[in-house]
Amino acid sequence: GIGQPLALLMAMDSNVSELALLDLTVAAVPAEGVAADVSHLESSAKITSFVMDPTSDDKPKDILGACFQNCDLVLIPAGVPRKPGMNRADLLNINLNVAKDLVEACARFCPNAMVALIVNPVNSIVPAMCEVYKRHGLDTSKILGVTSLDGVRANRFIHDFTGLPLSEIDVPVVGGHAGATILPLFSQDQVASTLPLETLSELDKRVQDAGTEVVKAKGGRGSATLSMAFAAAKLSKAILNGLLGDESTPVERRTACTYLASTVTDLPFFASKVTFGQLGVQTIHPLGQLSAYEQQRLLEAKKLLAGEIQDGINAILPLLPSATLPIGSKSSDRYEQPSARL
Repeated sequence: GIGQPLALLMAMDSNVSELALLDLTVAAVPAEGVAADVSHLESSAKITSFVMDPTSDDKPKDILGACFQNCDLVLIPAGVPRKPGMNRADLLNINLNVAKDLVEACARFCPNAMVALIVNPVNSIVPAMCEVYKRHGLDTSKILGVTSLDGVRANRFIHDFTGLPLSEIDVPVVGGHAGATILPLFSQDQVASTLPLETLSELDKRVQDAGTEVVKAKGGRGSATLSMAFAAAKLSKAILNGLLGDESTPVERRTACTYLASTVTDLPFFASKVTFGQLGVQTIHPLGQLSAYEQQRLLEAKKLLAGEIQDGINAILPLLPSATLPIGSKSSDRYEQPSARL
């Protein structure tokens, strides 16, 4: 899965002072074993592990509280992948409850933390989890969907096609995180913008279908776990660079594309380029100038995304209390000394 490589990459991030790993007793590799392995790295991060037994009478809130208390960033790679014969509604119904339990724990034990979700379908799960935060009177901008893999892929595909250094390539990918909702803005990259439209159209489609490409290459025995872990760590680096509050850190090192509540378009949620600061989301950047091809694609992406957003909201509302439950501090509360604990 994504958890082990992501744990490795986060332990190697110099911004991370403490890394807490959480898993179930049914995991193929015990969380304690992963923590022991990662703790042998040449890293100064403190490594801890927590385990929940779904068959036990132990109170899961106690374990979640011990794990999440005082976290600044929570990464949630959870849920099941889409399997043959499973439609989007089936996937949403299963993973919605998984995400809800963990996000409820974040609301209770680390309400100021940034929460980055790697739970499919992201386009629906993030709006649903924002409804959870609304019920707790919390800042919905703390809830992010990890869509950075789409940008990582776009950058790599442009590099492979042109042979130019990756350091010169940075394609913003906006919209959502599934199929045609994924919109690479090739026109805004200095390298990609020089390529003919026919090539960009093919690369656009490849970015949309890249997950299937990996599944097929693995013979159906796995998905894009390694590249997703890399992309999540890349987003995490930008978030932590912002949370640490060093204004001398260049803006580009605090900026990444992610899916969140937004007013950039007429949709309530949209993946955009975001700059992070000491309190979390600092700036959600406008879309900027689009090519004629991208303008047409934007209309297509928004039409699909609107329905998927509503699917998530419709699915979560029956599971939530009608009253607001203010159990955490507001997002306006500043960190005294922001750490980089996960």
